[in-house]
Amino acid sequence: MPGPLYRDPWAAREAWRKSPIFSNRAMFRNMFPGLGTAVVAFTAYVIYDDYFAKKSSHDHGSSTIAH
Repeated sequence: MPGPLYRDPWAAREAWRKSPIFSNRAMFRNMFPGLGTAVVAFTAYVIYDDYFAKKSSHDHGSSTIAH
């Protein structure tokens, strides 16, 4: 069998547009690859830095420049 018969001679060439890969949802999901992973990693870093990193008692707002 040669394949499906199309009434429109260009329908076979335009069939790729109906593929789910090119849907708006798939395009939006793949717009920023790795964004979810980056947000989770940054959030974990901020939580670690604020709550678990040891801070010295004399380090509140002091700059590194000696006066």
